[in-house]
Amino acid sequence: MRRRGCRAVLAAGLVCGLPVGAAVAPARAQAPPADLARAIGDLGAFDHAVRVEASRVVRRTPVDVAAPALIEAARSHEDSYVQFRAAALLAGFGDERSRAFFHEALDAPNDRVRAAAYAEAERRPDSALAPRLLAALEWETSEFVRPALIRALAAHDEDPAVRERLVEDVDRGEGHFRSAVIEALGDHGAGYAIEPLLELASEDGPLRDDALLALGKIGDGRALRTIAAAQSEAEEALQPIVSAAACLLGADCQHQAQYVLDALRYGAASGGAEQPLLRSAATAAAALSAAGRPGVLDALFAAGISSVDPARAPIALAVGAVALRAPRHMLAELAGGDDLDGRLLLLRDAFDMLDEDLAEERFYALMRRTYWDERQPAGARTAAEAAIRVLEF
Repeated sequence: MRRRGCRAVLAAGLVCGLPVGAAVAPARAQAPPADLARAIGDLGAFDHAVRVEASRVVRRTPVDVAAPALIEAARSHEDSYVQFRAAALLAGFGDERSRAFFHEALDAPNDRVRAAAYAEAERRPDSALAPRLLAALEWETSEFVRPALIRALAAHDEDPAVRERLVEDVDRGEGHFRSAVIEALGDHGAGYAIEPLLELASEDGPLRDDALLALGKIGDGRALRTIAAAQSEAEEALQPIVSAAACLLGADCQHQAQYVLDALRYGAASGGAEQPLLRSAATAAAALSAAGRPGVLDALFAAGISSVDPARAPIALAVGAVALRAPRHMLAELAGGDDLDGRLLLLRDAFDMLDEDLAEERFYALMRRTYWDERQPAGARTAAEAAIRVLEF
């Protein structure tokens, strides 16, 4: 059961029943053990508001109290969804004692808990895990779990056997999993995978966009010729991806990035009539923004805030991708931009659509740390406080 938020209705001034200006105090008070146990049980409640409040109670409990209770719940709670949410909240705390639990959870019978363990293995690589992760590829077939395993392997690619297997899987298996391999190779800068990616990027096919973007992220100049060819022959809907890849490789980046933003604005203004182009442009803009290209995230916000579905959804997802892959960059943009509530409502739409609870918890953790850190600039602390309120954590 995936949690579901409710869309904000700006005209009514409501955020899931709370006034937009109402504060949700990120209190540090310690929850009594009985209240903590009750909150952990409520993580699986059917009612959204109950689940939100339960998560708040857990997040505001000191880690020395919360971590042991969350580990126990993630191991043995009778509700499998509570097991998963406990693991996600534990990851948000970032407590060192959780490392042993997540290593153990690589063998958990709960699919979602295993996916959480793979996500933690990606975030905190340990060379000793590589053989276990490789072995798991032989039986881990869930379309919701295997991509997390693939990303964990890409983070352990100092092992030659891992490199060999990932390169092989670029060209074999189901398209969904091949796409996950290609994305992971790009995100982890896998220069050893250049050859199969160049081949995919040179041909029409459903994975060409993934391969082009991965080549840009890897940053190997050998890809420039392939990207130039794609720029002259690929269909219009693919062109923003091609331009983003060229920019990431340092080729005429100013003009390539401008094309991406022009395509984004055109697609958003079409009201959904140019949906393939809009999805491509939003994906391209997210990649450029996560790489630190200035002005791109601001353009995503501007296009998304003024849009309605179906145009709003792909832009929101792009904003969400930046928040989860480059949270500090997102915080800086929130702190320095206008219409903070509008930006956060767009981000909340993304979190409602995405299924990345662990990455969201890490984003929330950054907001909490920023809010309580008096050394942070006032703008950053204001943005963090607004995020705590609007994103309901």
